[in-house]
Amino acid sequence: MSHRSTTEAPVPETDRREPSGDHHSDRRGALGRLARVTTGRRSAWLVLLASFLLAGLVMGLGSQVASSGDAPNSLPDDAESAQVAAALEEFPGGDVLPAIAVFSRDGEELTEQDLAAVQQTAGRLGEVVGAEPSPPIPAPDGQAALVSVPVASDVSGFNLTEVVQDLRDTAGQDLPDGLQVEVTGAAGFASDTASAFEGADLRLLLVTAAVVALLLLLTYRSPVLWLIPLLVAGTADRVAASLTEVTADLLGTTLDGSTSGITSVLVFGAGTNYALLLVSRYREELRVTRDHRAALADAVRGAAPAILASNLTVVLALLTLLFGVLPNNRSLGLSAAIGLVVALLFGLFTLPAALSIFGRRLFWPFVPKVGDHDRTRNGGWFKLARAVTRRPGPVVAGSIVVLGLLASGILGASLGLSQTEQFRVEAESVDGLDTLSRHYPPGASDPVSIVVAGGDADQALAVVQESEGVVEASVTGESGTGLTRITATLDSAPSTDESIAAVEALRSNLDDVGEDALVGGSVAQDLDSRNGTLRDMAVIIPMILAVVLLVLFFVLRAVATPLILIGINVLSSLTALGAGAWVSEHVFGFPALDVGTPLFSFLFLVALGIDYTIFLVLRAQEETPEHGTREGMVQAVGLTGSVITSAGLVLAAVFAVLGVLPLITLTQIGIIVGLGILIDTFFVRTVVVPAVFALIGPKVWWPSPLSRETPAS
Repeated sequence: MSHRSTTEAPVPETDRREPSGDHHSDRRGALGRLARVTTGRRSAWLVLLASFLLAGLVMGLGSQVASSGDAPNSLPDDAESAQVAAALEEFPGGDVLPAIAVFSRDGEELTEQDLAAVQQTAGRLGEVVGAEPSPPIPAPDGQAALVSVPVASDVSGFNLTEVVQDLRDTAGQDLPDGLQVEVTGAAGFASDTASAFEGADLRLLLVTAAVVALLLLLTYRSPVLWLIPLLVAGTADRVAASLTEVTADLLGTTLDGSTSGITSVLVFGAGTNYALLLVSRYREELRVTRDHRAALADAVRGAAPAILASNLTVVLALLTLLFGVLPNNRSLGLSAAIGLVVALLFGLFTLPAALSIFGRRLFWPFVPKVGDHDRTRNGGWFKLARAVTRRPGPVVAGSIVVLGLLASGILGASLGLSQTEQFRVEAESVDGLDTLSRHYPPGASDPVSIVVAGGDADQALAVVQESEGVVEASVTGESGTGLTRITATLDSAPSTDESIAAVEALRSNLDDVGEDALVGGSVAQDLDSRNGTLRDMAVIIPMILAVVLLVLFFVLRAVATPLILIGINVLSSLTALGAGAWVSEHVFGFPALDVGTPLFSFLFLVALGIDYTIFLVLRAQEETPEHGTREGMVQAVGLTGSVITSAGLVLAAVFAVLGVLPLITLTQIGIIVGLGILIDTFFVRTVVVPAVFALIGPKVWWPSPLSRETPAS
């Protein structure tokens, strides 16, 4: 039923205008059919009913699939360390993940009573895992003792967290006063990383929903309207989560906590942005059209091209991650792409149907009335755009200098976090490794494993013992397939630059032994993961730029405009990386950027940053035939200023929500992408793009017909 404001005067037919731009020509096309179906008096109810029935079906299927609690898997499938891990399964007791229990007494030597308690505790720890632990190994200074407990390597995710927690609870029982124990090692770190995501989905969902609700309430200034976009985005998020779980189960892959968290942020952010764009256009149409359904249909036709172009850009950019060698990159690409498609469907079908049913009164107390809005009003965004376009040359030059200075921050940034630098909060595995490093060779918590052919074992052992960075090495097993295992202890902590260099030296030295001499272990896995990340950056970043450029060619039907916009977008992304790296180091005190941070940040900055430019430039393209290029851009900035600013604030805020998770990597991505979106929203879109368009003039649209039009005076 149509709702009209009681204060609204009847509007003569001659006072109603056709929808702005050319989208009235789509009344009989796909967008016209979409608008009719989602805004019709009866069809809107059918769309809503179908949406929630399908949502319930998908969420029901998803609830039958066990969610994975695994830590992110960043090891390439064909990496040398992965081959070692597979080979170790052929050794008796080789397929284990060591948990190291470190006993100490705060700088004092352990007593005989302490050592006896450690011996008894070792037996109980063996009962927890059903395997024989190592005998207690006293430290050379007598101030510590360690016990290595073998945990089955096929235990992962939250199951591993439970096992390690049982070990920690058992290790702390019946110890003499003052004797402390910490469980670290590969199993301890894997457990703490996985537990960082325990409850993360719910926590992230609640914080994200609260942030979005607050920003929507401030944007719409209505006690009712904000609920509709929030409920639609929230439902889309849950449907996307279930659908990705079902898809992963069908493909035989796993979803880790970081993948789920980032996907949820993207769905909420994109879904809210689509809602802001559509509702803004709807409000605009309500001020010139009396029938709210007709106004909403015009809004759908007007906003849908920008929403579709935005979604296509981000989805295709995310799918480039499928060409990566790292499993967690491929998992994120698939999961996030599915999530964005779901957000699009809910934004173009469910949201308009809900708005159609509630009508004009949904905007109470600021109900739009016909005739109360003049499109040529001289508001703040119009004033800014006109000031920028009057002197475009100096503005462009100054902008390049400012962006370049901020981007230079990336030059001095350190890259790579050690194993102990991954967490923003205290973790027992980190504390245990610090304790172990004070009393043993730091590498004792996680030795390097070398697998060689049996006939090369003696030569390989000699090479390993002489390699720089190795404290000791010995043969620790033989398989039934003719392989020999050598275990080496490094003099540096796992995942530090020194341990990485030691593994690289080992691999180089063992090349002379034979191709079958392979180096593995957690340090080698970290090295292979870093190399895989660098490879993915080299391959995926150019693909992202190519995909975005092709989408811009398709959407804008021009050559010059996409090339200009992609150049501006790359400069903006580099600016965000530089500023984010500086903030990460000097404000938050993080020691370095994680290796994976630049790739993910660049992906989201390019794909999401171009969104607002697409919204702006499509509106400028719509206004140019009437106003000319310069004034058309002024009109576009003025008319889209509020909605794009609101959308940018929402997206920046939801990425900042990643900071609720305790891993530095996700916090850094949130910082960089959030800063980038703010830079793009408040500076690039409002200053740089209008100035560049004014400087180049109509030729910016080349070779479209707009490039041959004379700008209006």
